[in-house]
Amino acid sequence: MSALVVRAQAGDIEAFGLVYDRYVDEVFRFVYRRVLDRQTAEDLTSETFVRALHNLASFSRPTGNFAAWLTTIARNLVANHQTSFRQRFEVPMADIHDATQVGQVTDAAQTALDRLTREALLAGVDQLAEHQRQCIVLRFLRELSIEETAEVMGRTPAAIKAIQHKALRALRGLLPLSAVMPA
Repeated sequence: MSALVVRAQAGDIEAFGLVYDRYVDEVFRFVYRRVLDRQTAEDLTSETFVRALHNLASFSRPTGNFAAWLTTIARNLVANHQTSFRQRFEVPMADIHDATQVGQVTDAAQTALDRLTREALLAGVDQLAEHQRQCIVLRFLRELSIEETAEVMGRTPAAIKAIQHKALRALRGLLPLSAVMPA
């Protein structure tokens, strides 16, 4: 993958297209799990790649971990979005309509409960130490294996297991009981 990134940095648009094809679904899943709105996730995913393209020259990590760089861009965009979203505090009706159409949710009350649970979970994750937050995001939102997470974070698999365990224990303590065990 690093050869494609190098080609893209040299101005090869086709190479950037291949990089986009490789990472777009992964970035979309990461963003969608945080914003819980398909249109917003699509917009933020597109913006992630626009920013990546404009700042491609700044990517020069020795490990060449382009996925982590994209995740950082996406995470920053999501954080900006969530800040403005919290200020508006609106619930998009498209979420209820889309979920009901595909049979994922049977009523608006369940949709609201799911959204509140996810928001409580994300708020808890935001309170974790940076290395714990990164571990949780990589393991559960980006769905990386222990080994892949260890590579991204520059740690051993055993260290990742320990960080994950401590992060999950801390998260349990941060969340209200209703978020962990809904009534």
